[in-house]
Amino acid sequence: MKSKIKDNKEYIILEIIPTAISPDKGPIAQISALKLKGIHLMDRFDYRLNEELIFNRDILKMIDYDKDKFNYENSSDIIFEKFIKWIGKIDLLIIDNTYTYNYLEKINNKKISIFKYLNLKYSDDVIDKIINKYNLKESNYIVDLLYEALIYESNNKK
Repeated sequence: MKSKIKDNKEYIILEIIPTAISPDKGPIAQISALKLKGIHLMDRFDYRLNEELIFNRDILKMIDYDKDKFNYENSSDIIFEKFIKWIGKIDLLIIDNTYTYNYLEKINNKKISIFKYLNLKYSDDVIDKIINKYNLKESNYIVDLLYEALIYESNNKK
């Protein structure tokens, strides 16, 4: 049975783009997050590590969009400090893969798979499944796709 987003509860939808499988192997390249109250967007958090600190060319290609829409910092630690302040004690709706858990290990907020709200399970092609299931337009912003899917589910609850 699928869970439902509660109208008066706050949530953070989160996407992390790492440079490695865990923080001890490499920094995060990007965090994008949306702060919601129910399904209403309250704020967004879009931070990247300065490009000269990212040595993986594939990651650089992956985040080579909307450069003017992001805040840039010189370390993952600074990004995480700002992120921790921004999220407070709000539950995190995460893409429940290994690297996300690894990078969030020191954050005590409740971590919930966003897919339980979408009646899906994590897989390598889950974003393509979401795009197809909800007839969404492709986007570089995974958090925005997840948010659109949550809106669809909320508007179509029985």
